[in-house]
Amino acid sequence: MKPFLFLLLTTCLLSLFGTAQKVSSPSGNLVVTVDVSPKGEPMYSATYKGHLFINRSKLGFRLKNQDVFSEQFIIRQFDTLMYDETWKPVWGEVNQIRNTYHQLRVVLEQQTTGRRLNVLFRVFDDGIGFRYEFPEQPNLRHFIIDEERTQFHLGHNYKAFWIPGDYDTNEYYYATTTLSEIDATNAESFSEISLKTPVAPHAVQTPLMLTGSKGLYINIHEAALVNYPAMQLLLDKKTYTFQTKLTPDAVGHAAFLQTPAVTPWRTILVSDRAVDLLNSKLILNLNEPSKIPDSTWIRPQKMVGLWWEMHVGKSSWDKASGKHGATTANTKRYIDFASEHGFDGVLVEGWNRGWEDWYGNWKEDVFDFVTPYPDYDLDALHRYAQQKGVRLVMHHETSGAATNYEFHMDTAYRLMQKMNMNLVKTGYVGRVIPRGEHHDGQWMVKHYNRVLEKAARYQIMVDAHEPVRPTGLHRTWPNFLACEAARGNEFNAWSVGNPPEHETILPFTRLIGGPMDYTPGIFRLKLDQFDPASVNRVHTTLCKQLALYVTFHSPLQMAADLIENYDAKPDAFQFIKDVPVDWDESRYLMAEPGDYVVVARKGKGTDHWYIGAVTDENARSFKVSLDFLKPGQPYLIKIYRDADDAHWQDNPEAYTIESFVIHSRRSLNLRLAAGGGCAVQITPIVNRKKIAKEE
Repeated sequence: MKPFLFLLLTTCLLSLFGTAQKVSSPSGNLVVTVDVSPKGEPMYSATYKGHLFINRSKLGFRLKNQDVFSEQFIIRQFDTLMYDETWKPVWGEVNQIRNTYHQLRVVLEQQTTGRRLNVLFRVFDDGIGFRYEFPEQPNLRHFIIDEERTQFHLGHNYKAFWIPGDYDTNEYYYATTTLSEIDATNAESFSEISLKTPVAPHAVQTPLMLTGSKGLYINIHEAALVNYPAMQLLLDKKTYTFQTKLTPDAVGHAAFLQTPAVTPWRTILVSDRAVDLLNSKLILNLNEPSKIPDSTWIRPQKMVGLWWEMHVGKSSWDKASGKHGATTANTKRYIDFASEHGFDGVLVEGWNRGWEDWYGNWKEDVFDFVTPYPDYDLDALHRYAQQKGVRLVMHHETSGAATNYEFHMDTAYRLMQKMNMNLVKTGYVGRVIPRGEHHDGQWMVKHYNRVLEKAARYQIMVDAHEPVRPTGLHRTWPNFLACEAARGNEFNAWSVGNPPEHETILPFTRLIGGPMDYTPGIFRLKLDQFDPASVNRVHTTLCKQLALYVTFHSPLQMAADLIENYDAKPDAFQFIKDVPVDWDESRYLMAEPGDYVVVARKGKGTDHWYIGAVTDENARSFKVSLDFLKPGQPYLIKIYRDADDAHWQDNPEAYTIESFVIHSRRSLNLRLAAGGGCAVQITPIVNRKKIAKEE
């Protein structure tokens, strides 16, 4: 469908400070109003179905040397635009995405300086995106932003799902409190990681999920983060107003820009139904189209690998430990397993020299990303993997030394090309080099984008760990398959773990920005396999681990557990083998943040449907309508469910597999144990004799 546009340009009177401009969503349910205060402060507010959910909130900046760029503005002119298009993603939850919105661009002029600032609003039926534009102008060319003064004045004590504001990590588990109770003073209580730079006790990260007033669900985040620092939100508890707090650089400034320039989009999703936020494609729509002309080499995939065994103590990354995991013989085991069961790749961590001295030393030259340990025959393993029809997945841990990685990227990617590797997992554990920079600062944001662009030149896909949280850039760079940027499954291996509600919150927070490499599929849930004294455990049932392959969308999924643990439960492992990683259609059916998520998805190019359902620490039952199936078509249902006596603490590995025939007019009853889940495979039946046999 070609885009439909309608443009109307109107000039406003210079002398009217209070001139207000409005723009509504295509349905008319969402309305944004923009004006200036008597002091010339740009302001905006928003209503949803008549309910004011963003009170008048300030816009603007403070530039270097206390240069106020948030007052003494008048509205010089404005223009409006109606837009409607449908586009096809390279991969994703759906095979096409509609992008329709009404746009308002407000041109502001500062009376005291004559400088101009535009604010561009796009209003969708499910939310708002707005960003700043700095036009090219003689009195504003090169400039430094010290503070962005964007506000989100909520005016109500919402319930919030939040993690502490931190410039260097988002690997926290979520607190669920009212806004008035937000307090990150004890950041240690949210995580066990040692690298933390909390912004302030009342600062939180985005995506921020809010529920409460008038039955509304609100999510605040950003889109298209490119040449700018990531945004934290600093709360004023007296007015329930968040103000943007940008990640500073090594000398305390936030952003260095040159006109013409734009900021990332500030996004506000809103609905009176939680599932609407999960179905939203607003953040993707605010990103630029793909910059990769030929994307045929980009392929969603599943992998296994040498990874979990290092977390649970079976082996180690470094050779000096005496139990090096990434040996030639051990890697061949994983290649054989991947080939036998139809997996695309084998991730190998700890293959390269440097792991004895990699963490915490702030050293720039630990890894060169091409030199293997003596017991890892890279050439032989490359040939062996080719013979078996799988690829090795390269691992590049930078230990935070981004400058060193940029120096070695071309050489490392040429080696990958030579070895027929098309997927790299990057890592940024530790303090960042350039020294004093932060993981979420402008310099590192530009670095992550440089990696995506450079990798694309070599036809390499990227799975980034410890990066800034995603903002929909996988539309622009579809070789950006997934990233971590949150507290993943690995924390269950060596810490207090992730509480059962964690996987019901992430779809409303971290996953709003893009796919996550969560590494599901753990079957041995009590982690005493190699240390009988260990009390660590995965805080889910086995069936919840299966359901995560559906509820957590990602075009890159890992069967993360050990080979022997899958060999012990081949019937449950079958679901991991069968479930797709790319989809034609996705429907979030039921959801409540922190409680449960139920989603149905149709595999790419097939009529096969899959349902995933997960719950928190409470057992739940759901009646799921199958009205998304073709009328009159019989289907074989295969349900992987928690056993009747399953429980995430007491009996986590108990499961039952049931099969039967059903039609679209029927409903499906799903029962989930405490901390549990359910995974369903729905296959159309074309053989009528098979139907009779099943019945």
